[in-house]
Amino acid sequence: MTMNRRNALKTLSLGLLSTLVNDRMMALENLFNDELKRGDFGKDFLWGVATSAYQIEGAYNLDGKGMSIWDTFSHKDGNIKTNQTADTTCDFYSRYPSEIKIVKDLNFNAFRFSLSWPRILPTGRTQVNSKGIDFYQRVIDECLERGLEPWITLYHWDLPQALEDRGGWKNREVVDWFSEYVLLCAKTFGDRVKNWMVLNEPFAFTALGYFLGMHAPGKYGLKNFIPAVHHATLCQGIGGRILQENVKNGRIGTTQTITLADPFEQNEEDIEAAKRADAFLNRIFIEPAVGLGYPVSDLPVLSRIERYMKPGDPDLMKFDFDFIGVQTYTRIMVKHKGIIPVIHALPVSPKRRNVKQVTEMKWEVYPEGIYRALKFYEKYPIHEIYITENGAAFKDVLIDGKVHDQERIEFFKEYLKQVLRAKNEGVNVKGYFVWSLSDNFEWAEGYRPRFGLVYVDFKTQKRYVKDSGEWFKEFLKN
Repeated sequence: MTMNRRNALKTLSLGLLSTLVNDRMMALENLFNDELKRGDFGKDFLWGVATSAYQIEGAYNLDGKGMSIWDTFSHKDGNIKTNQTADTTCDFYSRYPSEIKIVKDLNFNAFRFSLSWPRILPTGRTQVNSKGIDFYQRVIDECLERGLEPWITLYHWDLPQALEDRGGWKNREVVDWFSEYVLLCAKTFGDRVKNWMVLNEPFAFTALGYFLGMHAPGKYGLKNFIPAVHHATLCQGIGGRILQENVKNGRIGTTQTITLADPFEQNEEDIEAAKRADAFLNRIFIEPAVGLGYPVSDLPVLSRIERYMKPGDPDLMKFDFDFIGVQTYTRIMVKHKGIIPVIHALPVSPKRRNVKQVTEMKWEVYPEGIYRALKFYEKYPIHEIYITENGAAFKDVLIDGKVHDQERIEFFKEYLKQVLRAKNEGVNVKGYFVWSLSDNFEWAEGYRPRFGLVYVDFKTQKRYVKDSGEWFKEFLKN
């Protein structure tokens, strides 16, 4: 064979090999970039939207409803950044049929909502408000008639003000008050509602409401936070048992927020700071539930809970939940900071970290975080996981009746890819709930951040389905 022929064959072989490699790389790239399909998650995967009573219902003083701590808190100047209240908010109380119809029209198959404790028990206990009961019966009826599974949260932060006047979550009597409320709800609605969540993000309402004073009831300091944590932990376990005993064929869960805490720098101080932040943010409520007790070794300040413990409490704190609801949005990166109490760590802002994309809440858009959050729970003896909240607030603009929220669509695509990644790796994640159905009252932030798939004009109460809502409608169509 001549040298010219050898060179020609070599060139041809290299060209074919290069073509095969490029074709393979393109195929892999196309696979990664391919549009998600509902079927990728399996036919039994649940798709829903999540809401909460105080954020959407309005009618704060109608039909016998009692005042909640959020009614009181939002009516005081300076507590809400925009000085707004949720007195009317989305007016779900009178508009629930059309709101639930939207859920169905967008092709979801589950609707998560919470019961307002003061709407059912205006003073927190004993005296039942029949009009409040009737309202939730109608909401459940509407869901079932439209083929939607109702998923109920028992406590989504709106404690009756009458109970806060007696110490609220700081008072151990709250365990009895909460038990009476759970039993009433289980016996009243348990014949038709089978999916229940005891508490919504107990870390958030204890830390923001009883430690930092940023949320209702606006309390500060460890003297308030520590007993509130322990009493909420007891209610989490006891509430689960009451539901299990009184809801035939019920599926009982609770929800946990997880905010991943990573070290800003890979040095010993920042790594230890991230470990403390993780214990504080993510482990205080899940570990007692699975029988591990409080994470005192990584967060020594929790040893103060001992003074509130009574014989038998460790067993009362435990409950074998059918599922855990995971609620995650972002992550933080922390530096060691000795002067910061409790965790001795300080979050480094996304701006300082040169993060490319943040939401209206100034949270980093970090899709891998939802994958890591799901994997986080693999170390615990948990049966099933549902993503019970995930979403993003962006600066939505209504133009000619349309909201072109492409950023939110991309957010959902990228986060759902990571959910599918975890599922394909064996994480038993069974469903995903979008936060939220519609724009609503975002606690201390007021109405400025908009998380909804549906845009709400709060002056006219007119609704506009955003492009992200239309995306889900198409995604879930078949």
